[in-house]
Amino acid sequence: MQREQISVFDMFKIGIGPSSSHTLGPWRAAQQFAQGLEQNGLLPLVEQVKILLYGSLAKTGRGHGTDIAILLGMSGDDPVTFEVDQIVPKINTITNTHKLQLAGIQEINFSVTDDLLFLLNESLPFHPNAVTFQAFLNNGKAVSETYYSIGGGFVVKEGGSNQTKQEVDLPFPIDTAADLLHWCIKTGLKISEVVMENELAWRNEQETRTGVLNIFKAIKECIYRGCHTTGQLPGGLNVARRAFKLNSKLIGNNTYTNYDEWVIAIRETGDGFKNILDWVSCFALAVNEENASFGRVVTAPTNGAAGVIPAVLQYYIVFCEGNTEQRIIQFLFTASEIGSIFKKGATISAAMGGCQAEIGVSSAMAAAALTECMGGTQRQVLMAAEIAMEHHLGLTCDPIGGLVQIPCIERNTMGAIKAITASQLALQSNPEKAKVSLDAVVKTMWQTALDMNSKYKETSDGGLAINIPISLPEC
Repeated sequence: MQREQISVFDMFKIGIGPSSSHTLGPWRAAQQFAQGLEQNGLLPLVEQVKILLYGSLAKTGRGHGTDIAILLGMSGDDPVTFEVDQIVPKINTITNTHKLQLAGIQEINFSVTDDLLFLLNESLPFHPNAVTFQAFLNNGKAVSETYYSIGGGFVVKEGGSNQTKQEVDLPFPIDTAADLLHWCIKTGLKISEVVMENELAWRNEQETRTGVLNIFKAIKECIYRGCHTTGQLPGGLNVARRAFKLNSKLIGNNTYTNYDEWVIAIRETGDGFKNILDWVSCFALAVNEENASFGRVVTAPTNGAAGVIPAVLQYYIVFCEGNTEQRIIQFLFTASEIGSIFKKGATISAAMGGCQAEIGVSSAMAAAALTECMGGTQRQVLMAAEIAMEHHLGLTCDPIGGLVQIPCIERNTMGAIKAITASQLALQSNPEKAKVSLDAVVKTMWQTALDMNSKYKETSDGGLAINIPISLPEC
């Protein structure tokens, strides 16, 4: 039986940081609940709303902006289009006036303190990221719905379908890496070409290409913005942004006024190993500093790991002659298919699997994409993904203060460098002699996730989160 059908636009989503599972997912859940009330004609009857956060959403929700995301979602705002500089003013208005415009239409009384509850000691069995919305009506009735944010911005409603879109007859149904390789061998198609054929079951080629290039537009704008923004990250850890200073140091006297000129200027800094290494780190830092600042990012496949794929893609564009629309689409197509295999066979949620499910998966996706774009065979592509994940197995998620900053931001630089190394190894290897398959690694990752202690799964109850003394401001 085939698992969930996943599109490139499921794996890559435009949204707002800092977390896909703790920010984007709850935002979407709140939107769905409010829209449901509107569609069922219940908005005029709503007198009060209560929101209950469970498990990891409760324990690290404030650091991840879960409360902010839910308030914006309940207000009918969309993370793709909402202006990030309006987040703080809008939240302050809701907090100070004790009023919420439900679905952007119905004004209700709302107390951020009393009506949005963090149940630190309660969890629901299906998934650690759970939120229940309760709407109390003026006729004495109530509406209650529970949603689970299962990673990467994917949301499942309790009692609802796990499908993100209408099911279609895909020409190449894929659940595993073995399935993918089967179709590649049978047809002679590259992995990216198999992806395009499947995408055509949902929409035409031009729509797909335009959509993917729109994803890339958001990626490059995020990298560029992150490399040209100074200051400290919000949240109370007083972490200084580093991408701006690193970019300034590396670029030297080369001048530019926009992204395209910047790419040319970077090339002029040279292609020495140390220089390239520094630039890859700079790209990754830039994205995740934006993410930590409630900036607009692309979930790839999560927000906490949003810098890995952009950093490797930018490396390919700048240093490997990858700056064409077709090559960029090829890169993102290939990456998305590898990510979907991990989601189907394991998880992309740190609350379920630790950071191996985020940085590890994104590194595998990036390694595979780079390998295909550099001329690797289908087997070498899968080998690169396997190598990258193999060396992230067991990686824990232990964010200090519940913020997507330490160690999350630097981990993106590590994931990007590992992806490039994995690709290089695969391109220089004979995959026929590989001892470990990608499917074996996916299975191992899931088994590791099940065995991992919950305190290392995005709860901030273990690891660095309890060993680094901090003093955060009261929320």
